[in-house]
Amino acid sequence: MSTPKSYNTVSEAMNDLSKRGYTNDIKLLVERDCLYCHTTEQSLDPSEFKIDEKYRFEGDTDPGDEMIVYAISSDKYKIKGQIVNAFGVYSNPETAKIVEKLK
Repeated sequence: MSTPKSYNTVSEAMNDLSKRGYTNDIKLLVERDCLYCHTTEQSLDPSEFKIDEKYRFEGDTDPGDEMIVYAISSDKYKIKGQIVNAFGVYSNPETAKIVEKLK
């Protein structure tokens, strides 16, 4: 994982990642325990992608503002995209499970 930059907001991080090529539409497919790139119609097993960067944002007053932005890439399929997940009480346990597989 590369040295992360510093961002003040989720949208600032996502916009900069997009400018740096993380533009593919990547979603978690819980039922298949993989990521899916809608842009290329490619399923990504945990062994086929990596987390290049991650940014954690803590809400000052609202726990719903607690988010993590992941910059994901696959050298095998030449894919770069983003996944956003809440953490804490609002986190998606399925997303956390697949991210945990990469550690």
